[in-house]
Amino acid sequence: MTNSDLFLTNTHPALRRCWHPVARSSEVQTGPLRVMLLGIPLVLFRSQDEIACFVDRCPHRHAPLSLGACDGITLRCAYHGWRFDGEGKCVELPALGPGAAVPSQARLVPVAAVAERSGMVFVAPEDPVAPLGHIVESDDPTFEAGELPAIRARASAGLLADNFLDMAHFPYVHRGTFGADEAAEVEPYEVTRDGWAFIARREHPFANREDPGVEQGLRPLVQSRRLTYRLDAPFHLQLRIDFVEAGGTNVIGFFLQPESEESCRIYTALWRNDLDGDANSMAAAIKFELEVLEEDLAVQEAYEELGLPLDPRAEVHTRADRSTLELRRVLGDLVRTVCGD
Repeated sequence: MTNSDLFLTNTHPALRRCWHPVARSSEVQTGPLRVMLLGIPLVLFRSQDEIACFVDRCPHRHAPLSLGACDGITLRCAYHGWRFDGEGKCVELPALGPGAAVPSQARLVPVAAVAERSGMVFVAPEDPVAPLGHIVESDDPTFEAGELPAIRARASAGLLADNFLDMAHFPYVHRGTFGADEAAEVEPYEVTRDGWAFIARREHPFANREDPGVEQGLRPLVQSRRLTYRLDAPFHLQLRIDFVEAGGTNVIGFFLQPESEESCRIYTALWRNDLDGDANSMAAAIKFELEVLEEDLAVQEAYEELGLPLDPRAEVHTRADRSTLELRRVLGDLVRTVCGD
């Protein structure tokens, strides 16, 4: 690998062989939706209840197809009215009249794969090396779902993933939310690799200010929670928080869309089984997580170099960094697999 391969930017060529989030399922409605991924403009539209995705460029005069309109089956270009089906085949050229022959080159440029999962649309521009991650709780009817607003930030997807997996920054970055109750010391914890994924587990004391049992005198303020982080390469992340004494589980899904060299779109979702259908409690939980994310972005958007160093010699690591060091190993293996040694 070259030195540039050891620095994972938002448009690194290895990322073309991966699954990426590009929209929430609810964003893809009756009209075409333009998104950016790895510096490439794409268009999404629904065709017979399936989501189709192509490079956002008509083969005729290269006009953006996202300016056009959909009828639930086909997408019509706004420039000359060429109409394309869900497979990208041109099915009508109005200027040539009914029954005219369609040039074989009149096809859209497809992505390799599209999938809907956990309320998200994921796209693989080229044949993916690693499988798409899955949040089991998103399919569990006992868990209620909530979504934070999608946020666009000047940030590196690699550094955002690093931040999500980092367990040592809580008392400092998150002083305004939960960090004041966090101990600075990070005890040794377990990290387990599983192919293109890994899991990091840690249990620690915390002040459970959400637990009504504390006010009722049923449980102490300081309780235990079990944190289970999972990364599915490259940027599909989740954190399951199990509250040991109070019971209940909070799952955070964190999905990163590298749009361009300097832009990421961030999707965060919650799944909780401890709110008893209380909409106000879910709204409060979403507001709290949004405040946490804004604290993280205050640091992440301040980086000069937007990329994740993959060479372990480029930074200083400690035993508190086991999860973020494993992130570099997984993504480094991904780059070597796609780009060669």
